[in-house]
Amino acid sequence: MAQLKQAMKEQINIMLIEDSPAFRKVIDRTLGGEPDILLISQFGTAEIALRSLQDPSAPAFPDLILLDLNLPGMSGLDAIPWITEYAPTAKILILTQSNQEADILQAISRGASGYLLKSNTLDQLTEGIRTVMNGGASLDPSVAQYLISNLQQKQKKPPVGMDLPSLTQREMEVLLLISEGLQKKEVGDRLKISTRTVAAHVEKIYDKLCVQNAAAAVNRAHHLGLIPPDDQK
Repeated sequence: MAQLKQAMKEQINIMLIEDSPAFRKVIDRTLGGEPDILLISQFGTAEIALRSLQDPSAPAFPDLILLDLNLPGMSGLDAIPWITEYAPTAKILILTQSNQEADILQAISRGASGYLLKSNTLDQLTEGIRTVMNGGASLDPSVAQYLISNLQQKQKKPPVGMDLPSLTQREMEVLLLISEGLQKKEVGDRLKISTRTVAAHVEKIYDKLCVQNAAAAVNRAHHLGLIPPDDQK
């Protein structure tokens, strides 16, 4: 966590979309104790939050949005495409009770950069926020295990006629280390290359896999069979 704090040089502005007032208070107290994280707004419904994102007079814009899935009215899943339209630079970190496979897949495929369960500790939440803002993918361990093992064992072969992306050997090395949860600096240290070079490789990987974040890249790589399931590594 210390490395993540060091990497983040600016304050992280957070928007919270959560319908439970009690849980909002818990998150408010937790983030209030973090010097580099500021909760700038909180909403009980996705509709009101989306209106706020469209308001040009808002005093501050979120860098990251903590999003519950089970919301009254518009669900968190349905809100993701609208959030990415109104706030394309903001990261989305799912914070929910749902560990349903369909929710996990849809959230990541629609653009979420991470998926945490509310059963995680508050320290894991703040670390997850920093991980996502540092370019990583914050996944609950059970969610990561599902993405890497259960689902991809069923879908490890690409559909007939689908052309596999052409990744270079170095890009594959970077992708494999990302799939293990390593951050860019850690990948650079492992491969003995600079963090800037790692970032360049990551951008090319995202472009070739047609994804926007690390979680989606790992998910798609497993889906295409570029990375074998854990039991075949």
